[in-house]
Amino acid sequence: MRRGQILRPLVAIVFCSLLTSGVARAADNSASSSGIDRSTFDSSVKPGDNFFLYVNGNWIKHNPIPPEYSRWGAFPKLRDDNLAALRTILEDLTKSTSPLDADSQKLRDFYRTAMDETKLEAEGAKPLQPTLDEIAKVTSPQELIAEAARLHVAGTPALFRMMVAQDDKQSNVYAVHVAQGGTGLPERDYYLGTTPDSKRIREEYRKHVAKMLELLGDSPEAAAKGADTVLAIETKLAEASRAPVQLRDSEKNYNKLTRQKLAALTPNLDWVLYFKTAGLPEPADVIVGQPEFLTRLNELLTSVPAADWQTYLRWHAVNRMAPFLSSKFEDEDFRFESGVLRGIKQMQPRWKRAVTAIDMLMGEALGRLYVAKYFQPAAKERMDELVKNLMSAYRDRLESRDWMGPETKKRALEKLAAITPKIGYPDKWRDYSALEINDDSYAGNAMRAEAFEVHRRLSKLGKPVDRSEWGMSPPTVNAYYNPSLNEIVFPAGILQPPFFNANADDAVNYGGIGAVIGHEITHGFDDQGSRYDPEGNMRNWWSSEDRQHFNAKTDKLVKQYNAEVPLENLHVNGRLTLGENLADLGGVAIAYAAYQKSLHGQPAPVIDGFTGPQRFFIGFAQVWRGTSRDAEQRLRLRTDPHSPPMVRATVPVSNIEAYYEAFGIKPGDKMYRAPEDRVEVW
Repeated sequence: MRRGQILRPLVAIVFCSLLTSGVARAADNSASSSGIDRSTFDSSVKPGDNFFLYVNGNWIKHNPIPPEYSRWGAFPKLRDDNLAALRTILEDLTKSTSPLDADSQKLRDFYRTAMDETKLEAEGAKPLQPTLDEIAKVTSPQELIAEAARLHVAGTPALFRMMVAQDDKQSNVYAVHVAQGGTGLPERDYYLGTTPDSKRIREEYRKHVAKMLELLGDSPEAAAKGADTVLAIETKLAEASRAPVQLRDSEKNYNKLTRQKLAALTPNLDWVLYFKTAGLPEPADVIVGQPEFLTRLNELLTSVPAADWQTYLRWHAVNRMAPFLSSKFEDEDFRFESGVLRGIKQMQPRWKRAVTAIDMLMGEALGRLYVAKYFQPAAKERMDELVKNLMSAYRDRLESRDWMGPETKKRALEKLAAITPKIGYPDKWRDYSALEINDDSYAGNAMRAEAFEVHRRLSKLGKPVDRSEWGMSPPTVNAYYNPSLNEIVFPAGILQPPFFNANADDAVNYGGIGAVIGHEITHGFDDQGSRYDPEGNMRNWWSSEDRQHFNAKTDKLVKQYNAEVPLENLHVNGRLTLGENLADLGGVAIAYAAYQKSLHGQPAPVIDGFTGPQRFFIGFAQVWRGTSRDAEQRLRLRTDPHSPPMVRATVPVSNIEAYYEAFGIKPGDKMYRAPEDRVEVW
């Protein structure tokens, strides 16, 4: 889901793409090719001037962004292919004449309702009416809090966000987390910023809220007034919200309060009523992300009239469910969320929207069928080997760090040894038996699926931590590191070209999936992941001197990325993107070291005219092939902790001596950095 989605534990996400229909075929090393397509290269660009365009420039010239996308490249193209593969699974279920198991029947019915446009148009906003009726009863702060709790367990995070996840400082138990939220724009400066872009989007948002309220039945005048009300409330919340850079600081966003202190912080917020309505036992402690936000919310609970809160809640309810309602709601949702914010020209066809939603809401049920149809055991075996090789290379690198003292180095090695890899799919599939899916209503199915998932997460409170759980569905082409579990996770979807090509030379695979593995491991040692110990507890295991050395190196990296200007006068925010930039740099450096180890001292063969080191770096760069619309780029520069693809392909390698040697990079080349200006951390 795009907005207001079910809250998930903090994970570091590195790549956003999806799979082709032939996932990770078994390797035939005797027929191995380089895995490089020379037709994508731009021969007019020197590898030392812009390595990204050298590898990908010709592809970009001949592949404009399709109207239904905000960006296009290797990742979105693979996403399209993956959606087609998942569609085949769902279509086959609808055509099957054989008895279906319970999960398959639910997937079939979910997909059928999603594709039934006639029923969707006939329903209009009716599926939302019970929620709107409850909102209309809100006349006091107590009723407001009770309704917020009901919305939260239905998947709509109005007012603030609440979730049950591991305690960052006691990783063997689940805790209740409360954090800032309740706003509809991507981050606080969209409300408070004075740039022309902020002002434009703010005004478009006002129009968007008004249009949605009008679609719910308000007169144009009442809808316009309601939009002003929503914007006023959300602006007050935004004023007390932290910016994206501040939200990255795990220590400052960990504030454990007893229920007595929580009540004292927010005397107008009835937490006993809230937890009771949400179906949770009242916790002894709550981890508050941003106490100053709750202070502001506490003030607003009594200063904002109940009628205004009703308008605010109606907006968030319809905003959350618009993609599952009739076309007039979908169209307006698309106009703002995709058109205004991202510059997308055309809505995706219904089947793509349906498949995406079902993968989000029943991902493991769909993933189980996906794995059976597309995933080859040989891919998992090769990934096991690659992970072991990357871990070995990482161990060597840690031992060679001359800026770390022996005690810190010892603890770093202990943490590395404790990392748990998860590859392909879960050992234990999720149980959907309590989820009701039928053929009555797409919106109804979506709401029940949302509520099911929220209940599943909230019900963890008081239970042992489930370390087998996955945070992504198997078809997802992505990867993540979870600091609280100290794990690296690679769903089946990512084990395919351009990340992993079972028929390609090792150099390209180390440059692709090897760099992904190294990236995720490095997240355990980036500026935030390095605050967690081997068991996943936020605990300092560094000497103060070693932390100072680390910070000095990362400060240099921040300056490098701050200097990048991917669009107009908009710079990369090196502090916001620091964790991902460290992971990119560490990932490619460690993957190259692992590739060198895999050669066992023998020279790599020349294949397709490229040396082994050249193929490695080309494999890394071709993963980032693609381009974005300007609106998408502006949005990501403000909110995304990842740097733009071109930056991710060029800045890391500009710090690595092997890249200079592979392509003969010399002073005067645009990507050249003097040795004293290069950064090496891990």
